[in-house]
Amino acid sequence: MDYICIPLRINTPMKDKEKEHNETVNPEKEGSENLATEQKEETKLVDDIEAKIKELNDKYTRLYAEYDNYRRRTAKEKIELITSGGVDAILSFLPIVDDMERALAHHKDKDEHKAVKEGLELIYQKMVKILTAKGVKPMGEKGEAFDPDLHEAISHMPVDGMKGKIAEVVEKGYTLNEKVIRHAKVVVGS
Repeated sequence: MDYICIPLRINTPMKDKEKEHNETVNPEKEGSENLATEQKEETKLVDDIEAKIKELNDKYTRLYAEYDNYRRRTAKEKIELITSGGVDAILSFLPIVDDMERALAHHKDKDEHKAVKEGLELIYQKMVKILTAKGVKPMGEKGEAFDPDLHEAISHMPVDGMKGKIAEVVEKGYTLNEKVIRHAKVVVGS
């Protein structure tokens, strides 16, 4: 009868070994699951950090571009202010030039008061020279094509061969550095 007992003893330790083996396998599964979960969390954290870095770089790039545009715009405005800062002074000076031109036209055919005529011409030439040095140029000559951006039509007059062209200049127009500061008042041929 001893024979029957031996196999029972052998079977019992085997079941214990299987239990031990199963217990050791389960912690490995749990460890690998924990490791996979940790890796997923780390990957998610890295992705979040990379997204935040990308967002901050984008904000920085936009801010730098905005500042650069602001700097350029203010520099351009400063240059415009300097180049056209005297527009008001020049505009108040232009009626005097117009009066000088009328005075010269009035004394053109007269020989009397030759000294007065020469004085007016010298003063007029000096004023034109100063205006030219400041970048002021006259515009609106007889025979030019009428341009509503440059000229102001005050009337129409039937003139042969002058349709759509300036037939007479009533008041000269002026530009300052290629920008119109006073439109020429003209009579347009029709």
